[in-house]
Amino acid sequence: MKLKFSKMHGLGNDFVVLDGVRQQVSLTPEQLRYLGDRHFGVGCDQILLVERPSQAGLDFRYRIFNADGGEVEQCGNGARCFVRFVHEQGLTDKREIRVETMKGLITLRLEGDGNVTVDMGIPRFSPAEIPFLHDDDVVIYNLDVADETLEISVVSMGNPHAVQVVDCVDRAPVGEHGPLIESHERFPQRVNAGFMQVVDKHAIRLRVYERGAGETMACGTGACAAVVAGIRRGLLESPVRVTTRGGDLTIAWGGEARPVMMTGPAVTVFSGEIEL
Repeated sequence: MKLKFSKMHGLGNDFVVLDGVRQQVSLTPEQLRYLGDRHFGVGCDQILLVERPSQAGLDFRYRIFNADGGEVEQCGNGARCFVRFVHEQGLTDKREIRVETMKGLITLRLEGDGNVTVDMGIPRFSPAEIPFLHDDDVVIYNLDVADETLEISVVSMGNPHAVQVVDCVDRAPVGEHGPLIESHERFPQRVNAGFMQVVDKHAIRLRVYERGAGETMACGTGACAAVVAGIRRGLLESPVRVTTRGGDLTIAWGGEARPVMMTGPAVTVFSGEIEL
């Protein structure tokens, strides 16, 4: 099977994007892992699949697979690349599109300056919606990791996040604590682990150890979750500039029951064809 693809990135969080509208795409977990392998395949953090929607009134369906072959609910940097891809491939000429994901609908807009704004939906905090094993909905939870007790906030942006505040992201134990938080028994479906350094009320630095991908250059849903957690904890005020290792995002959130808006770039690196 030969598949055409585009290699794209959002702030260094990189993707193999597949057109499932004009070509038949049905991949096994093994084939997905091959695509994501940086030595034997194309190499990426996630594989994105563009499909026709299953519901009337929507423009596309958006599916996300981690490099380990598992399908996940949401990816913010991928959503921005999704918009640029469907425009560059001539699949739509709409500047604003409505897209179906595993966890619901998102609205994406291509801005005049080339950046993309994504309505990431309303964040959820109930432990059952993360999911996170705890009885009460509070802003800060204690989580035992290795020999330490960490203070985390849990947020669902359509996918689960555990956010902690650190003094300096450069010295944060992302490689050590990230995998332990990701697979912690209190997160039955695993979790993305965010390490947030507050610079001022409108700026943070962030590193994220992503579920199924490891630490990435940037994480869009992680940036949204970190800003939401920071605002709920009284540390931040909207809008917030989020500086990742791959660059900056702008996140705006108006508070409870309101959607999170994310704005940032999306870049096409190259296109090609691969035989699987």
